[in-house]
Amino acid sequence: QVQLVESGGGLVQAGDSLRLSCATSGLSSYAMGWFRQGPGPEREFLAGISRSGSFTELTDSVKGRFTIARDNAKNILYLQMKSLKPEDTAVYYCAVEPAPSPYRTLTVRHEYRYWGQGTQVTVSS
Repeated sequence: QVQLVESGGGLVQAGDSLRLSCATSGLSSYAMGWFRQGPGPEREFLAGISRSGSFTELTDSVKGRFTIARDNAKNILYLQMKSLKPEDTAVYYCAVEPAPSPYRTLTVRHEYRYWGQGTQVTVSS
């Protein structure tokens, strides 16, 4: 059973920075990603990173503000967020999927089987 433990969420002001972490064992076997879900039903893709860490992909709305990174030695995935806006308020989820290819990023929700419990990020104006 794959367990993901997220941390780093909280209440911040607009313009602040925040770093989310997602820990799991055997991290080097997975392609990984971050999603978020606001008040609506949709879970939005934010960022994905290949198993090797060599390839990343970010959705347009966070490019230049968010960075995804992984430390396979520490078994931790990160999402560094800066210049936060009130519209970034959401529950943030990390997700992993065993990946035969070290180079592929996954950007679609249904491609991921394993999910964290989510961490709340609230950005006040």
